[in-house]
Amino acid sequence: MNRTLVKKRIKWFTVFIMILVWPAHLLAMEPQQCPQPRFTKKAPEKIYDLMNPVESTTANLKKGKMLYQTRAKPMPCKLCHGTSGDGSGPMAGGFTPPPRNFTCAETINGVSDGQLFWIIKNGSPGTGMPAYKSLRDEQIWQILLYVRQLAQ
Repeated sequence: MNRTLVKKRIKWFTVFIMILVWPAHLLAMEPQQCPQPRFTKKAPEKIYDLMNPVESTTANLKKGKMLYQTRAKPMPCKLCHGTSGDGSGPMAGGFTPPPRNFTCAETINGVSDGQLFWIIKNGSPGTGMPAYKSLRDEQIWQILLYVRQLAQ
């Protein structure tokens, strides 16, 4: 197959996928429930009780925001959790349960730093939350600083 044909097929496949995802995006625009019930497996005790060791400085918050909005891999957090963290990102409509609403202080303040760290690092089976094994521990803690700020 020549390159031009491959590029055209990729382009049309992308358009097709966007047509499928767009209605889900419209559903995801509704604010998410607050508080949100969750049944994520509890992190191991030695991790669950951890407190964020990264200092809440302007620089660390900025790095956390950058990871959340654009740099985290396999994909930025905002695609599911939304730019503002309210759980209404463009991919949110396709998940049951819906992505966590980080703007809901009632939900987020009830989850330990260690539990959130463990979920980001390992993902959450039974939800759409993937594992972010490629992030360094410091980067995960920076994301947590940013996420905690969204609930204030």
